[in-house]
Amino acid sequence: MTNGTAHFRSGIVVLAGRPNVGKSSLVNRLIAYKASIVSDKPQTTRNVIRCVYNGDGFQIVFTDTPGIHLPKHALGRTIVDAAVDSMNDANLVCYVVESGDRSIGPEDEEILACLEKAETPILLVVNKCDSQKEKDLPDRVAALYGTRISPAGAVAVSAKTGRGIPELVSVIVKHLPEGPPFYDEDIFVDRPEKFIASEIIREKVLRLTHEEVPHSAAVEIEEYKSPDEYPEREVLFIRATIHVEREGQKRIIIGDKGTRLREIGRLARLEIQALTGHRVYLDLWVKIRSDWRRSESDLRKLGIKERSP
Repeated sequence: MTNGTAHFRSGIVVLAGRPNVGKSSLVNRLIAYKASIVSDKPQTTRNVIRCVYNGDGFQIVFTDTPGIHLPKHALGRTIVDAAVDSMNDANLVCYVVESGDRSIGPEDEEILACLEKAETPILLVVNKCDSQKEKDLPDRVAALYGTRISPAGAVAVSAKTGRGIPELVSVIVKHLPEGPPFYDEDIFVDRPEKFIASEIIREKVLRLTHEEVPHSAAVEIEEYKSPDEYPEREVLFIRATIHVEREGQKRIIIGDKGTRLREIGRLARLEIQALTGHRVYLDLWVKIRSDWRRSESDLRKLGIKERSP
């Protein structure tokens, strides 16, 4: 990376879009690192996560925002506020939509209302273009959203296959101002290892439970002792609590004779081991925290709502 040259470019790029449009999958594909958890449940991403892409003569700081949706409680409003605020600090907004879009839904109306007021340039990113068939499809989708905004361009991509990723990066770089990098080139994500571990645990809850449980679950890391910080240790010790709102949700996560909780722990442990390079002992608990999604103090304690400076 030639960050010592006068013509180095760097900037902040926000990935915005409705829930489940593929923003987290896209950023993971872009930086070739699992910075954001992925599931088929809407509103999987709750925190703004900054991920770093280093190229020859440039650095892109991608901000993976929570999906903008119609909020029903304090958690929903916190998620939407974080996504909207991040747009105002960016050099470019990548508005992610899907190749199958035929009309503008209510959640995209919310996003478009924000984008119409934004002064930041907007790049339309048409995701889920997994096939070469219907080559004019991205243009049709761009025309749909172009009735509301005037994007600086449109790029067809597939977070699943990697199609269009080099083209997307090339277009983004043109919008970056000249300036030094924000992060060292060995940094991939601005969140600590402890945060990534908690998100991996939550991802396993999302994948192994159904109905109302996923949105009612939050993971709190209460103890995290790594051999990196404690050289006398040979094993990464993690004590984590899965908070839910109802007794019935707790029973679902635990499962018959604890089978589901053990599987959540097993899958999370394997992935955390691969991430950290350490053997992991995961001490996992499930506790009831009634109506935490409606509590501003609980949202702050659980790290979902940022504390005011």
